[in-house]
Amino acid sequence: MCVSHYPCRVSPNTHRVLPRGPHHLAREEVLASQRGRMLDAMAEVVAEKGYAAATVADVIERARVSRKTFYEHFPDKEACFLAAFDAGAEILLGTVEAADPGTGGPLERARARVRAYLQTLAAEPAFARTLIIEVVAAGPRALERRREIFAAFADASRRIAREEGLGEGVPDEAYLGAVGAANEIVADWLADGRGHELEQLEDALVYVSAALLVGPT
Repeated sequence: MCVSHYPCRVSPNTHRVLPRGPHHLAREEVLASQRGRMLDAMAEVVAEKGYAAATVADVIERARVSRKTFYEHFPDKEACFLAAFDAGAEILLGTVEAADPGTGGPLERARARVRAYLQTLAAEPAFARTLIIEVVAAGPRALERRREIFAAFADASRRIAREEGLGEGVPDEAYLGAVGAANEIVADWLADGRGHELEQLEDALVYVSAALLVGPT
């Protein structure tokens, strides 16, 4: 998942892999590409082995960088993991907020956002597992990041509903609850190895979103 406007965060699947041997790239480009490969490698290794079993050695081997290069960017495994989490979370949130079918009512717009969320995760199953499952094993700093991104999604959902004149009387906590519900549904499918099938959850997550649009009855 690419966050092109995020400093030094390069898409794990679309960044340019540096050729071996001499080249003429600016140092900033070299560093960005190396960092992108390490974030990609971290997500892949953690998805395969779990956070606890993943090592810096695994990451540098997968990213094809030296140990010295790794420590020029990150002080330890946790810092690299958090950077990968931040990169994925930011692009996911930005993609969801930007999703707009251009026509239709609130329900159609909610469906467009749900579809963007699921398509992004399904396209990047390693990042999906890192973001949604492995983060809980990565320690208190990672859990605080998770809490922050949940709050950001809840704030975005509340803002969009109110801009559309909907959600009257819906408590703020309900938006956070909807985010948590969506997360748990997706996590269940990821745990079953169904990351590539996540788009099939569209109707279920739209149902959760629709409750926020209606408000208390």
